[in-house]
Amino acid sequence: MLAKLTSKNQLTLPKSVVTLVGKADYYDVVVESGRIILTPVRIQQADAVREKLDALGIDEQDVLDAIQWARQPPA
Repeated sequence: MLAKLTSKNQLTLPKSVVTLVGKADYYDVVVESGRIILTPVRIQQADAVREKLDALGIDEQDVLDAIQWARQPPA
């Protein structure tokens, strides 16, 4: 099966290949013995949220406190 590399270094995967491995927006790229190996990577949205919370320094207790605060009846 052939895939053509464009002048912008873009490669279109054949539909039959994508159907076999499943659709993914990202691929891990590894070069091994002169071969390019693409592995589909499915990024979980929950992982992205966890990373953002970690970057902001928000821990589980902060989230529980916020939920408790939000559930308080209006004054």
